[in-house]
Order: sequence, then C-alpha cells, then structure tokens
Amino acid sequence: MPLVSEYDVRRAAATGNRELYVDADAVVTPQALDIADRLGVDIQHRAAPMGAQPSIDPARAVQRLLLRRSPRWVAPPHRRGLAATRFTRIAFVGSGMVGATAAHLAAISGIADELSLVDVVPGLAAATALDLEHASGITGSATRARGGTSLDLCASADVVVVTAGRPRSPGMTRDALLAINARVIHDIAESIALHAPDAVVIVVTNPLDEMTSEMWRRSALPARQVIGMAGTLDSSRFRNALAGVAGVRPADVQAITLGSHGAEMVPLVSSATIKGRPVRDVLSTAMIDRAVAEAVNGGAAVVELRKTGSAFIAPAHAVMELVDALRGAITDPLPASVMLTGQYGIDGLFLGVRARFDSGGVVEVIEDRLDKAELSALQAAARSVQARLAG
Repeated sequence: MPLVSEYDVRRAAATGNRELYVDADAVVTPQALDIADRLGVDIQHRAAPMGAQPSIDPARAVQRLLLRRSPRWVAPPHRRGLAATRFTRIAFVGSGMVGATAAHLAAISGIADELSLVDVVPGLAAATALDLEHASGITGSATRARGGTSLDLCASADVVVVTAGRPRSPGMTRDALLAINARVIHDIAESIALHAPDAVVIVVTNPLDEMTSEMWRRSALPARQVIGMAGTLDSSRFRNALAGVAGVRPADVQAITLGSHGAEMVPLVSSATIKGRPVRDVLSTAMIDRAVAEAVNGGAAVVELRKTGSAFIAPAHAVMELVDALRGAITDPLPASVMLTGQYGIDGLFLGVRARFDSGGVVEVIEDRLDKAELSALQAAARSVQARLAG
C-alpha cells in the first residue's frame, strides 16, 4: 500500500512540480495534505487501470484505517540526510554550560574531526576540552578537542557557535542584556571575520535576534552565514507544552514558533497538530493558551528555579539540531533567526522564521501561511527588534 508523506510533497515542490500523481489506493498523510496546501502542490490520484475490477483487501482497509485514525499514530521524525557532512572543525566561543554541553553532544556524535573551545576565563575552555578527550576512552569518539582563551582557535572553523556573554539572572529581561552583550559580540565578530571568514556562525547569546544582527553587522559576513539559534529551542518547548496538556508524547506533536526569542515569540497554533489532527480539534482554547504561556515563559521559568544561570541542556540540543541541518543530517526546514528580505512584509532584519540550510548557511527562507493574528504578532515582533536595535 503506497504511503504519501510530506517528504514526497516537498520533493515534488523542490523539482518544480505543482502536481503530484499518486496511486489510486495511496494513503496521503495529514502532514502531506497540509504541506501540499502550503506549497501549492496538487495531489492527484491516478485512476485505476481500465477494466480493472474494484476489490477490497480487508488487511489493506485495516491498515488505511489505522494510519488515518489510530490514537497511536506517531508523526514521522525529521528526515535524515543520506550523506551528512563531517566537519573539519567546530568552534565554541564560550565554554559555559551551553557551550560545554553542546561541545559534549558534538563530541559523542562524532560530527567533526576537531572541536575548539574558547573562553575568557583562564583554564576553563582548556579544562573542558581535556575533559571531553578523557571521555573518549569510554565513548570511543575520534573527535579531538582543544581549548584556550584566544579567538585564534576559531581559525578555519566550518561552524562557530557563539554562546559567550552574560546570562540572565532572575527578573532580568533579555532587553537589559543588549548593551552588555553587544560589546562581547563585537569583539568576537571581528575575530571571526579575521580567522574564519568562511564559517557559518550560530549565535546563542541573548538577546538573540539583536545579537545575531550585531554579529552580522560587525563581522560583515554574508547574511546567509549568520544564524540565530532560538526557533529550534522555542519550538521544542512549545511541542513539549502541547504534549503535556494533551497527555501524549512530544513526538506526537508537530508545532513550531516564529518571531523574536522571548516574550515576543509567535507559537503557530494554526498549523500545529497532535497525532496528525489540528490542535484546535484536540485541545480547548484554555489548554492551548496554557501551552503557549508555558512555551513563552519556559526560559524564564528555568532562570527563576536555578537562581544563578539559565537553561543549558535544551539550548545545547537546539544548537546541535541546527548543526545537523548545516551538515545535511536534517533536510527539513528549521525555525531560526535569519535575515528577511521581504518575507512576511519584513525587510533587512534578523527574525525567527523557518529556513532551509546547507553547509554554507541559509539556502532558502520559508514563508509559511499564517493566520491574521500570527502575521500581526510576527510583524509586531519585527518592529520591537528594530526599535531596540535603533535604540
């Protein structure tokens, strides 16, 4: 029994086809129908051969029913690439909790020959690098690590992950960090431009969208090489929140957030699904509002509980999801802060949207279909980011 997924629709759209012909008995998943509507692909069922006698296979009928209606139906994960790149070097500027955890994930996954860690605190990056190498006797990882205080360690890196900067403390907004962390980003940007001009830079420092913009402006790198990590983290929090109120596994939820990192993020309720069904058909408005609030306030909740420092495990995984997209291990578009050039009526600004990536950075910005409230919220977030940058 043929099964048509969203990947088949995306493949057709990528080759310029606006009509996708499938077998008469093919099962088209809800995600495929949704993506086809967004991308303007018309799914056409082929007619049965002339003279063929219609028949019903009981086993096939049951399979179709289970695929479409079963409460145990699970959405497919991100499609894995067939030939993912292994990077020569990934550099982490900032060896605090996020940087160290992301480097750990990179080391045990073996996605690079070498990791370079940099931190202004003497001995911190070197100690973390040595610790990672000691773990290789257990993990068997062939990835080597080195650390120090000099940004020269970023030389010839394929990817530079920037986590350096002051973290939030309880009660502190991301806006309050702008002036403090901008100075940090400026110094790093100039060093990256000097030592690793071909690297793709992933900015994690808050306030995220503003710091991504400052990295691009100060480094003078092409906009496609500068990416802000926020949407992958916020989307993960949103999916987890929806799964919690719905009583399902996070893997059963498909949902993303756009917009600015923080209070101005835009969870896309209109396209969210739980087990393939629109979230508004599954959850009440109050339950959806609760999940949205949990996602928006997720980072602040961790800060409040920790008292000193902020989240680091989920952000590190979110960083590695972007790295996987850059190396081709994930081929689906991911939400991240990238330069917009007219999409959603926004121009010349870094903001969280979905984009497709390759080893050189941003390949394509995806302009999703939003309802009026979501589009208005996204444009409002853009105005806020622009005002803060101007200030």
